[in-house]
Amino acid sequence: MAKSLPPELAILLKQTSRTFHKTLLVLPASIRFQISLAYLLARTTDTIADTEIVAVDQRLHALQQLREKILGQCDTFLNFAALADRQGDPAERLLLKRCDLSLAELRGLSPDDLQRTREVLEIIISGQELDLQRFAGASLDGIIALRSEAELDDYTYRVAGCVGEFWTHMCRAHVFPEAQLDEACLLKDAVRFGKGLQLVNILRDLPADLRKGRCYLPTDQLAQVDLRPYDLLHAVNESRFKPLYRSYLNQAEAHLIAGWNYTNTIPRSQIRVRLACAWPILIGAETLRRLRTGNVLDATQRIKVSRPEVRRIVIQTLARYPLANSWQKLGPTPT
Repeated sequence: MAKSLPPELAILLKQTSRTFHKTLLVLPASIRFQISLAYLLARTTDTIADTEIVAVDQRLHALQQLREKILGQCDTFLNFAALADRQGDPAERLLLKRCDLSLAELRGLSPDDLQRTREVLEIIISGQELDLQRFAGASLDGIIALRSEAELDDYTYRVAGCVGEFWTHMCRAHVFPEAQLDEACLLKDAVRFGKGLQLVNILRDLPADLRKGRCYLPTDQLAQVDLRPYDLLHAVNESRFKPLYRSYLNQAEAHLIAGWNYTNTIPRSQIRVRLACAWPILIGAETLRRLRTGNVLDATQRIKVSRPEVRRIVIQTLARYPLANSWQKLGPTPT
């Protein structure tokens, strides 16, 4: 019998995963527990990294403590009460206070699943640590930016591309182990799938991140259109910036198309896995469509796919799944 999250963690999962909760719930029972638990722990590390009211060195120390605990390198009880008290969101506060519950469930995984989960969380935490170190001291008056495409690619892999690998390894171990698939191609598309979702977030959150002193678009690319990160604070520069921004929209779209190819490479009998992949891809594609209109530097307008629109996407995928050609046409296509 497949294992389920304890009730308290199941509630926390729903409260902290928002839209992604639907994806986790639809997963086959054989992998739902493992992936949901990995998500909760990644969400915990993300909450630590994002607690801006706490000094960077304290957050890095807390991440290191949690990393060691996840990897089984220490037995010290973790007390994140001080960090938890700084959280404005009650769910995130409880997530930190009850981190021990997630860690206890982690220790109950099978040896292979434990190794897979530890590997992906170690990579994710490395990305969060790098982010904190890179942007230490960043502010509205002192914007810090990535320097190159290589840095952007590395970041999107660490915080999201590696999740595609983890997801795939879990599916191959528990859901369709006998399926004859091109493993190398499957994993390549899985990584692009994750990178695409992260790049969508970066492009959507650009104005907000800039006001925190962070710019994830590389300076070498901005320099080619005679712009500096600081210039992106001013909507008047949108016309000069738009061609470069559009190229990143196209890049994110190409990654999501690879993700759609990944989805349809999975055996058609695995409807739950396919749906779990399709929903974030289609939500991401809809977000990109909306980002192509309007002033992308206008901080007063934050693009977000509404809950009714998410429900429409879910219903549409369920209705069209029995019709292979109709289902295939749901996916993103080059703009």
